[in-house]
Amino acid sequence: MPFTELNSVCVDFPVFTSRSRGLVNTLFMYTKQEQRRVEKAGMFGYTVHALRDINVSLGPGDRIGLIGRNGAGKTTLLRVMSGVYEPSSGTVRIEGRISSLTDIMLGMDPDANGYENIVLRGIVLGLSRKEAASLIPDVADFSGLGQYLDLPVSTYSTGMMLRLAFAVSTAVVPEILLMDEMIGAGDAHFVEKAQSRINKVIENVSILVIASHNEEIIKRFCTRGILLDEGRIKHMGSVDECMALHKEGSSHP
Repeated sequence: MPFTELNSVCVDFPVFTSRSRGLVNTLFMYTKQEQRRVEKAGMFGYTVHALRDINVSLGPGDRIGLIGRNGAGKTTLLRVMSGVYEPSSGTVRIEGRISSLTDIMLGMDPDANGYENIVLRGIVLGLSRKEAASLIPDVADFSGLGQYLDLPVSTYSTGMMLRLAFAVSTAVVPEILLMDEMIGAGDAHFVEKAQSRINKVIENVSILVIASHNEEIIKRFCTRGILLDEGRIKHMGSVDECMALHKEGSSHP
């Protein structure tokens, strides 16, 4: 049975600066809210507290919307859930195949061609090499990249790379799907195809977690919300409750 469990998870990012720059000068780069998440980490640096004391337990049927202003910790939380980031403290337990659309080009090699990158990306998603190779016909058809798949990915435009990575990441329905906003890159025809494909994936996953600033998307796909503020969970409850608190907080910076 798939599940996601985070207990007392904290994520700290140490940032090292030169002595001449100084902590005080560095802090001027941050807003007052961001400064509250920054702590001196020694003579030559400081620490940014990206997540603090996060406790989340998700199981089959959960449809969670991560809500919060920019820098609240939404993407960092998704990356912890996907295994991209290790927590600085606390524990993370995940059971089930995960597909993350937060870093969809993770694992791709710019010097390898499109076909090779289909396999590489599939392996990153937890597939065996044979399973990943079996995705090639579907990914080739959906991405519409044709003969470009014979070329190194370094020759692709950003839009082409995103099309390839998205096609691989959605070729197999996972048990747990993590998303940071909806797909919006590419031409209108591909975006329409991508939206249709991701809708089908969402319908069939066991656990869904979406981070988005789009209230319509959160209300459409999610049944519960997690409101993040300055790296902490401010509220967990219905989407309407979290949205109302978010709007209230946004009106009083």
